[in-house]
Amino acid sequence: MELILPKDYRPTLNIRDTEAAIVFIRETFQDKLASILNVQRMSAPMFVEKNTGLNDNLNGIERPVAFDMKAMPDKTIEVVHSLAKWKRLALKKYGFGMHEGLYTNMNAIRRDEDLDNFHSIYVDQWDWEKVIAKEDRNLDYLQVTVTKIFQAIKETEKLVAARYPGSTYRLADHVSFVTTQELEDRWPDLSPDEREDKIAKEEKAVFIMKIGDKLKRSGKAHDGRAPDYDDWQLNGDLVFWYEPLNSKIEISSMGIRVSAESLRSQVEKAGVTERLSLPFHKMVLSGELPYSIGGGIGQSRLCMLLLGKAHIGEVQASIWPSDMLEKCAQDHIEIL
Repeated sequence: MELILPKDYRPTLNIRDTEAAIVFIRETFQDKLASILNVQRMSAPMFVEKNTGLNDNLNGIERPVAFDMKAMPDKTIEVVHSLAKWKRLALKKYGFGMHEGLYTNMNAIRRDEDLDNFHSIYVDQWDWEKVIAKEDRNLDYLQVTVTKIFQAIKETEKLVAARYPGSTYRLADHVSFVTTQELEDRWPDLSPDEREDKIAKEEKAVFIMKIGDKLKRSGKAHDGRAPDYDDWQLNGDLVFWYEPLNSKIEISSMGIRVSAESLRSQVEKAGVTERLSLPFHKMVLSGELPYSIGGGIGQSRLCMLLLGKAHIGEVQASIWPSDMLEKCAQDHIEIL
């Protein structure tokens, strides 16, 4: 996506007031999330050992930031891309019961990210995961969970609007659901990104389901999704239409996690069956890990959305190319 420079943009909060609003949004939302999903705040790692198979491989082409350490010179350590697999292991390790779970403050580095208004090499999100029963592995349970998260966002929006009435972007009152195949059937000549823009503008808030597997018409996936954590038939992205930039904005990616059967099937489709020999994958195959549902919710993106900001750099300290900083400055966009 290209950098979007909205016409006549003027931020309503200065940097210090924006920082105060960020604190308020983060503290408010995470309390709502913990209560509505029955999840507990837990500490989480910034890096994992490469040979555990715990890091998120994303689309399989992104390079993790890797290093060695003095105390373990024979091991490669990777900065996490996300905690999708670690969380499921943590549910077992920490003894969470049925329909209980955890959430964390996840900080990641994605060095190969394409930078624009919504994307940074620094990723900050609430990563959450909870134990479910085998019979919960269905679209109804997924949609109920999405609706709860949407409710937490709406409750946060209400409180933010009360505190910052002239600086809060108002969201849709309900969330819709659609599958990637339904989008391809409806707009076969558009790209997946264009389809998402279309449906987001139409519905204002939509959860786009079943991401990762090949679509019937094109024979291509709607979007890349690692084959070893989400079940591609039981996952999706929560997307809002964002009027200030005339564009969609993705706030959350989540899903019901793979069973032994769907793990085998998906790694075969992705051509990465060698992953089945890694410790995490062996635990899924042997049934040692609980069935679970989980996802990530972008902290800076939620702040950006609720405060009507034009660039994620207005609510997040990161590193940006000089030409992007110059263009933003010319358009009155104050990057932290």
